Amino acid sequence: MLKTANVGNIDRVIRLVIGVVLLASPWFIQSQVWQNAFVFWLVPIVGAVLIATALFRFCPLYRLVGANTCKAK
Repeated sequence: MLKTANVGNIDRVIRLVIGVVLLASPWFIQSQVWQNAFVFWLVPIVGAVLIATALFRFCPLYRLVGANTCKAK
């Protein structure tokens, strides 16, 4: 099954920016939130998933709900 792109350009940029912020936040932002090990690792993992979906232009969740932000060719 080929995975066709379903993440548009604006969506990609937003995902990349938020993903980078989430990926780096436990190490660069001082907060009591990071004392919880689950949160400390969950936030960067979510960031990595956002970055991956932006780079591959495919979001499995979009496929499940039938969403597509790509412009028709």
